[in-house]
Amino acid sequence: MILVAGALLLYRIWYGPSMLDRAVALDVAAALIIAGIGVKAAHDRDSFYFPVMLVLAFLGFTGSVGIARFIAVRDRPSVRADGRQDHR
Repeated sequence: MILVAGALLLYRIWYGPSMLDRAVALDVAAALIIAGIGVKAAHDRDSFYFPVMLVLAFLGFTGSVGIARFIAVRDRPSVRADGRQDHR
């Protein structure tokens, strides 16, 4: 199931249609990688991978917040000196 979800995510990342769809797909891809590592850790009965999963979760979260802030700033209309919005 993780491989099928990964293939569908690659399709969404490649074909889009918007930058926000691609950003959400990348966030879900990070969650799938963490899930795959979790499956391997459970299969091997090894707790070595838990800190790795924690770091990947932190990186995925900060990456998602960074992309969301970038998209929010990029899509915000600029304001002219006279207070009117500039819709470029």
